[in-house]
Amino acid sequence: MAEDGPTGILPAHRIAALAEAGQIRPATPFDADQIQPASLDLRLGPVAYRVRASFLPGPSATVAERIEALKLHEIDLTSGALLEPGRSGGVYIVPLIEELALPADIAAATNPKSSTGRLDVFTRVITDRSREFDTVAAGYTGQLYLEISPRTFPIIVRAGSRLSQIRFRRGNARLDDTELKALHAETPLVDGDPQIADGLMLSIDLGGDDRTVGYRAKRHTGLVDVDRRDAYDMHEFWEPIAIRGRRELILDPDQFYILVSREAVHVPPDYAAEMVPFDPLVGEFRVHYAGFFDPGFGHSESGGAGSRAVLEVRSHEIPFILEHGQSVGRLVYEHMLERPRELYGQGIGSHYQAQGLKLSKHFRVG
Repeated sequence: MAEDGPTGILPAHRIAALAEAGQIRPATPFDADQIQPASLDLRLGPVAYRVRASFLPGPSATVAERIEALKLHEIDLTSGALLEPGRSGGVYIVPLIEELALPADIAAATNPKSSTGRLDVFTRVITDRSREFDTVAAGYTGQLYLEISPRTFPIIVRAGSRLSQIRFRRGNARLDDTELKALHAETPLVDGDPQIADGLMLSIDLGGDDRTVGYRAKRHTGLVDVDRRDAYDMHEFWEPIAIRGRRELILDPDQFYILVSREAVHVPPDYAAEMVPFDPLVGEFRVHYAGFFDPGFGHSESGGAGSRAVLEVRSHEIPFILEHGQSVGRLVYEHMLERPRELYGQGIGSHYQAQGLKLSKHFRVG
């Protein structure tokens, strides 16, 4: 990909310009709040396919060709449909409403939305002839598909549901450690001294004193409609975790946890950030499904004053002990191509600004 000229993450007005130029091609007009400060929400199309297994098409096949070979059942999403977790459910592939015809110098990356990750719904975007999930090559033209795998709760989705988001970038926008230290000196990225090693290190808050430090998902619960807000009593779906004595938590590989970083994170207006979802250097567990942090997240200009990073945690294969203050992940920062005209938290329905430990927007706490 050519990198002549400025590099960076495209802000909302540049994303809108891509659509106006026919380089993002939605089958139906965008929802009013679909474009975020540095990303675009992606919407489910009207049909889902249950398939035998997850897949990547590879360089010689389209996703549609692989679906045809692997599909078990076709599901109409027009009026809503149930997607089940675990062995009774499986893997679902949904063509998305948004298609792309990107310029040769624009690539993209995708992640689950925060509310999707906090429901333990694993999603990944697939493109034709791709070798990687959640990566859209510069100049890509074609359909986008979403792989959906609910892990804990049965969910209701429908055409137009927004489970994933896409971020567009020109060139290599990532800050190296020297640049990250300089940025922190100019405008603090965390409270206190940062730990910087191939990104900004984050640690876990298991502070104890009988306060709730996390939530453990219950199994065999009712369903969750992904488009309903404040609709469910959290106690029917979640078990609060309080630490007594030694400040540690044993992760059961069969369980899903919502935990929170000890650090309050700041993302300055001219930057965006992303959590590295799985880092074997800090332990055999995954700490984040939804990885985008928009410009202004936790920042004083947009009412943040520091926001904790909520972590969606699963251990891999074996139980794993987390201790208070243990490093659990890395946040990488990228510079914006231009500053967004609206920041995260400024009148755009930003549910997670100034957050601490917080469940997804579907649940009522109290």
